[in-house]
Amino acid sequence: KKDAGPLGRGRGGLTSAADRRRALEILDGAVAAGATAARVAERMAISLRTLQRWRRHFAGDGDGGDRRKGSVRHVAHRLNQQERQQILAVCNEPQYASLPPGQIVPALADQGEFLASESSFYRVLHDHQQVQRRGRARLPQEPRPVPRQRADGPNQLWSWDITYLPTSVRGVWLYLYLVVDVWSRKIVAWDVQDREDAELAAALISRACIRERISKRRQRRLVLHADNGSAMRAATLEVRLEELGVLRSFSRPRVSNDNPYSEALFRTAKYRPEYPSRPFASKEEACQWAAAFVDWYNHQHRHSAIKFVTPQQRHSGQAVAICERRTLLYEQARQRHPRRWSRSIRCWRQPEVVWINEPPDATTAEEALLCLQVA
Repeated sequence: KKDAGPLGRGRGGLTSAADRRRALEILDGAVAAGATAARVAERMAISLRTLQRWRRHFAGDGDGGDRRKGSVRHVAHRLNQQERQQILAVCNEPQYASLPPGQIVPALADQGEFLASESSFYRVLHDHQQVQRRGRARLPQEPRPVPRQRADGPNQLWSWDITYLPTSVRGVWLYLYLVVDVWSRKIVAWDVQDREDAELAAALISRACIRERISKRRQRRLVLHADNGSAMRAATLEVRLEELGVLRSFSRPRVSNDNPYSEALFRTAKYRPEYPSRPFASKEEACQWAAAFVDWYNHQHRHSAIKFVTPQQRHSGQAVAICERRTLLYEQARQRHPRRWSRSIRCWRQPEVVWINEPPDATTAEEALLCLQVA
């Protein structure tokens, strides 16, 4: 607790009865083990006399609670019970039930009536647990928990989204569907359609699962992460995913970086030199471009997040051997010219774990240590 020393403090700096009892148990246990009471009290930062007084309180009434009675004051202008009930009755009248005291008090004043100040109204409402939203506005919603997904191998976590592709007809768009494996960055499925539809998405995911041999019998079920679009939330896709044994995960509303892998993939696609400078003339032309992009991305593009190997190499397991050969090559180069290397060689170890929204307590210290061991 805040402003607490060795024990939690209650209101007015008073140590709670439970903490007092715990302190006495610690004292008795330490004394039984051979320590002196004064030394134990010093280590707990509590006066020995205070501990002795606490023991007397427990021996007297048995609860050890706060026995302070406080000051007795007579406030002549305090609202009596009848006036408080009148304020409560007025606040619950139909014409005032949806208004706060700041609106009720002026309305009563316009009718030539004064019951109490706004602060008194609030105090009376608070005593009766009626200080809350009094209108028809929706109650405050609890924030949706942060989606945290973890993958340490291929086909454990996929991310998918749909993006627009412009056409030569104003107001008419094509839609590019892309499904990417978060761990390997491989595009496992893609499609170009003239509409955004949950049935098309369900068929695409089904083909990807068949191609990657995803089944319900897998020890670890596949998680499909997406944003909150209509196609992603549709019941058609939900039923299909249940049939395939695929779990669903969604971004938080109005949080743009909860689906970062798909967004980064779209950015890469639309900023490639091969991306046409003019709108697509037809769906066939868009399909040809998408097929060429997917082939380049999976088999030629050396991805910086996976130590500059291709997504297909990481997905198939070849990346580990490739990185080991790089490490050996760098070590041989350092042995030939040791003075050219002021520190260890470059770490080529493949990242073992990939996250969507990594927890704050997760650390890469182990990976750094492994890289030093390799070096």
